[in-house]
Amino acid sequence: MGEMSGSSQRPAESPPVAIAPGPTVQQFSRSDVTGASELVEGIFVIFSYILIVLTMPFSFSVCIKIVQEYERAVIFRLGRLIPVVKGPGLFFIVPCVDNFIKLDLRVVSYNVPTQEILSRDSVTVSVDAVVYFKISDPITSVVAVENATESTKLLAQTTLRTILGTHTLSEVLSEREEISANMKIALDEATGPWGVKVERVELRDVRLPPQMQRAMAAEAEATREAGAKIIAAEGEMKASASLAKAAEVINQSEGAMQLRYLQTLNTISSEKTSTIVFPFPMELLGGLRNTVKVNPQPSFFAT
Repeated sequence: MGEMSGSSQRPAESPPVAIAPGPTVQQFSRSDVTGASELVEGIFVIFSYILIVLTMPFSFSVCIKIVQEYERAVIFRLGRLIPVVKGPGLFFIVPCVDNFIKLDLRVVSYNVPTQEILSRDSVTVSVDAVVYFKISDPITSVVAVENATESTKLLAQTTLRTILGTHTLSEVLSEREEISANMKIALDEATGPWGVKVERVELRDVRLPPQMQRAMAAEAEATREAGAKIIAAEGEMKASASLAKAAEVINQSEGAMQLRYLQTLNTISSEKTSTIVFPFPMELLGGLRNTVKVNPQPSFFAT
């Protein structure tokens, strides 16, 4: 009886109930907000078109805009981007609903302010540079960054300091073209996601401190003096070799030295009018005396 009563008091098991998955509260809220915003947007647009029709033709002065050949317009309708760039020429906007930003697509030349840079060999130099860039994607330049032009200018300053800090002073002075090309590549990679295209980078001027200028001038002067001494020594060596060969040639002939002596006297007398006293060798007089004895000349006063 106890067992039967216990079994009779046990509650019967109910079958499992399947609960169908339904949308969450977050899904309902997102869809409701999206639908409400689209509804309000449509009402504002319809109201704006009605206002344009009622105020014609005066509304044309507000609805029609003009951009130049080198300009483009990016339009926002109630804060949402219209993914079509307008321009050049005439384009139409809806007043009280549309807002547009006008962009200049021409190349901008930016003179980078003088940067005090510490080179890799711990030398302080002042460098000026010029960066040429333009807006290549108007929509990206408006949506991706707050001010694409100013951001590019600030990035050019930091990139100049970073790249020149990895080079020595001699490399900065001699490898300007290579440094400019590396800086252009670095800037172009960084500004590409902003819709900006860097066209060219040029290092305009590199100025050294006065102390460094004097040290480099002294070093260059010492280098030139050393080179001049080396060249003079090489000339002396070649001249000595030539004189030795000339002495050998003169030594082979007995009268060659006297002839060279007389030729030198002739050269000296032809350059300047002067009186030159030089010793006459007695050997020549002895030779002339022997010649006179062998071939006596007749006297003009002989009777």
